Amino acid sequence: MTAVTSANTAAGCAAPDQSAPIPASVDLEKETVITGTVQADSGEAVAGAYVRLLDSTGEFTAEVVTSPEGLFRFFAAPGTWTLRALSRHGNGDATVTASQGINQVGVTVAA
Repeated sequence: MTAVTSANTAAGCAAPDQSAPIPASVDLEKETVITGTVQADSGEAVAGAYVRLLDSTGEFTAEVVTSPEGLFRFFAAPGTWTLRALSRHGNGDATVTASQGINQVGVTVAA
């Protein structure tokens, strides 16, 4: 499993632009997309947070940096995943049981 790859990359970084639309070539009836926003406990979107995708055993699978709007996206297999956000506002975890299609999840970080 890897982070989404795209022709659109974040400025100065090899990571894909997390706020770019999902490419039209992605078949959401076959693909599993985990997407969401990292927010501080104040509700403010957290730009530049590192979001790690961990499998059901806690093993690291992928990492992306959130967009200026706090957005992140992973393409993964269906199953249970943990999202771990690390930021200047603090850290936070969220668990999602993802199925095919788009799976929305929010991660709140606190010091």
